[in-house]
Amino acid sequence: MPSVRIDYTEVQVGASVGTIDTDDTPWSDEVFVIPVCIPLSEAGPWLAAYDQSNQYSPSAADSRILARAVLDALKRAAEEP
Repeated sequence: MPSVRIDYTEVQVGASVGTIDTDDTPWSDEVFVIPVCIPLSEAGPWLAAYDQSNQYSPSAADSRILARAVLDALKRAAEEP
């Protein structure tokens, strides 16, 4: 299974961000910034397993890897004083 890591030293809480989403939609908000790091050697397996046109892609197992890493960082950042 592909791996993912969070650069927790770079997590920001309450950052004011104005940028463009992956669908080219501009947005701005106060947000948590959570840098997600995927090893270059593992980008291929992640992309090979992903079909953007299929609503059931990626697999639940791969989705969980990504979701748990992000949610663990979000929970830790939200609970810090």
